[in-house]
Amino acid sequence: MLDANLKTQLKAYMEKAVRPIHITAHLDDGDGSAELKALLGDLQEVSDKITVTEQRGGERTPSFSLTSPGHDIHLSFAGLPMGHEFTSLVLALLQVGGHPSKLAQDVVEQIRTLDGEYRFETYFSLSCQNCPDVVQALNLMAVLNPNIQHVAIDGALFQQEVEERQVMSVPTIFLNGEVFGAGRMGVEEIVAKLDTNAGKREAEKIKAKAPYDVLVVGGGPAGAAAAIYAARKGIRTGVAAERFGGQVLDTMAIENFISVPYTEGPKLAAALEQHVRDYQVDVMNLQRAEKLVPAGADGLVEVRLANGAALKSKTVILSTGARWRQMNVPGENEYRNKGVAYCPHCDGPLFKGKRVAVIGGGNSGVEAAIDLAGIVAHVTLIEFDGKLRADDVLQRKLHSLPNVRVVTSAQTTEVLGDGSKVTGLVYKDRTGGDTHRVELEGIFVQIGLLPNTEWLKGAVDLSPRGEIIVDDRGQTSLPGVFAAGDATTVPYKQIVIAMGEGSKAALSAFDHLIRSSAPVEPVDAVAA
Repeated sequence: MLDANLKTQLKAYMEKAVRPIHITAHLDDGDGSAELKALLGDLQEVSDKITVTEQRGGERTPSFSLTSPGHDIHLSFAGLPMGHEFTSLVLALLQVGGHPSKLAQDVVEQIRTLDGEYRFETYFSLSCQNCPDVVQALNLMAVLNPNIQHVAIDGALFQQEVEERQVMSVPTIFLNGEVFGAGRMGVEEIVAKLDTNAGKREAEKIKAKAPYDVLVVGGGPAGAAAAIYAARKGIRTGVAAERFGGQVLDTMAIENFISVPYTEGPKLAAALEQHVRDYQVDVMNLQRAEKLVPAGADGLVEVRLANGAALKSKTVILSTGARWRQMNVPGENEYRNKGVAYCPHCDGPLFKGKRVAVIGGGNSGVEAAIDLAGIVAHVTLIEFDGKLRADDVLQRKLHSLPNVRVVTSAQTTEVLGDGSKVTGLVYKDRTGGDTHRVELEGIFVQIGLLPNTEWLKGAVDLSPRGEIIVDDRGQTSLPGVFAAGDATTVPYKQIVIAMGEGSKAALSAFDHLIRSSAPVEPVDAVAA
């Protein structure tokens, strides 16, 4: 199942385990069970701490649970955790084997003291780059607290179960049989939802913080670069981010990041956060900014947060990034995660053998249609313009696929559904004016990005598209406030450009600090 190189790497990792790991496999006569049996056999080969027991049948087959003798751990996988989830398996083995996580100690204690019974089920797909964060978070929580159970379920393998529970996006999390959440969630976010007083405690902690020299709002590539460049100047630096990593977390493959031939968004986001934390940067995650207040008599700019707290700083760097643009048509919000999706890599496997539409004819839309065509029964690509805008090579590939239909000069006007899931859409022919109905089960929206700047209206100058207007130094219309990344008017929304702009904004903020603190009158030279 595993090649020799992977076995060698895994063997080195498993040397970190300090206690026995017992795996109980639930198997049947299917091909999936045969593959799982081979995988577990490979695991036994790489570590003498791992033992495997096989059982016939079970609630889900193939599946397996992990525990350690003398420890009350309820952690299992239903399916084969390969692809993006192989890392989740390795981490689960290490943590069940007693190797400590890198999670902050205060969060560890918060998990251990959670009261109640928590039975989590997470549906994932092997091609989903967002799913491992959720799976790994809940696995770790199950290791730390015996009251927490977690099973990670491959939705593509358990299709009947997915349809019965109407799971139409991944990751989808159930808690004690009810939907708990959908989409990427980290440990801190999950714990905050369980511990209802956590938000208030965090707000009180933030209120007590001293002013910063540089406060970065946003934790994507621009924000991370700004924080690192500011911290390296030896000045007090803070980062308030709604989710560290930003849009990069939703990016599948990155092949044009200079000097790195290939990486994936979540991997890059994790590296960015670790790099920031290597410096003395005060990172405040899960913090949404709601208002920017210009500096008053004290010379401090204020950023007010959704939890009621506020932060003050001599300078501020806005790097709030962007989010997927919505169609803003009837039915879209109602059927979000019920057939309306924004990540074809994540949710595509759930629509195997079904009919879907892709909205958008740019590179993202055409790439999505090509990927989905290999999974689903049929793809209808709908483009507002009179022609596709994607690169020619992508268009040629798209038109070569037999199960793809392209509709141009078409405006999607409504998402249709039966109250629980998508059943179709309506589009208007922009040339003739006729309306058409398309029967389908999934809609993937790929129509670009929208800057996260609504909260800044009236505080700094914005372009007609809502982007923060900046000069060549990253300065906004408000003195002491700078901006960088996809939220600004800087052209070409690329990771490498955002990093450069974030670095420039930090250097500009530092220059502003030096100039604003300099004496108004020259200091007379002291006579010798």
